[in-house]
Amino acid sequence: MKQNFTNNFLLLAILMVVFSVNALKAQEKSTSSFDTDKKNLIKMNVAALVLNNFSFQIERAVGKKISVALGVRFAPEKGLPLKSQLEDAIDNDDTWQSIKDFNIANFAITPEVRFYLGERVFKGFYIAPFARYSTYDIAGPFKFDTPVSSEIIPLDGDIKALTGGLLFGAQYNLGKSFSLDLFLGGSYGTPSGSMSGRRTLNTQEQQYLRESLEDLEELPLITTTYTVDGDGAKVDFGGKFVTVRGGICLGFRF
Repeated sequence: MKQNFTNNFLLLAILMVVFSVNALKAQEKSTSSFDTDKKNLIKMNVAALVLNNFSFQIERAVGKKISVALGVRFAPEKGLPLKSQLEDAIDNDDTWQSIKDFNIANFAITPEVRFYLGERVFKGFYIAPFARYSTYDIAGPFKFDTPVSSEIIPLDGDIKALTGGLLFGAQYNLGKSFSLDLFLGGSYGTPSGSMSGRRTLNTQEQQYLRESLEDLEELPLITTTYTVDGDGAKVDFGGKFVTVRGGICLGFRF
């Protein structure tokens, strides 16, 4: 998992450098014609589409070198993202088989403040502290084995997370009204939430379900606690939430 993460991180960084060099050339040609009276930018993160996420942001200039921005990201319910990487991270086939058919949907809202390091706002390199509130809706058949059969209990619930982080990025003018925004950073916070399901369970099924739920400790970054009785099960989530945030955004200034 660490190797895959490193490779993906380096690939995104290389792409950002390539785009930055090309955009810088375009920047030199278009700076003189860029309308300084337009104080708003609306943008779409085209890189997020790779993960079936739809991510938009509006940015407004509030000073010569400072802007504020608000981003919204959402994804409709679908199978688990990055399945091969997640399977490698879990590194336990029984745990993976238990959750591989789960579906997940997400929504996030992200306010941030940008401090541009060049001559003016909307141009060149910037540093941006941000906060993010995100929710993840989870549902699926949790599979567990007994000595005589394979069983399923349907589980559903959600995880909420509040994180804070820092971005490093660069924004370039593409003609008079368009822009290219490249950024990379990370955030840290804490998740909370639960998922539960109801099903009549005998004593033996309860025991084997507990053993399978115990394997959820293999999940990266989050911690789990669980309760099982004759009417079903509940799993509570906690732990640490560390994320990487990156993007390649196309924007329109107005």
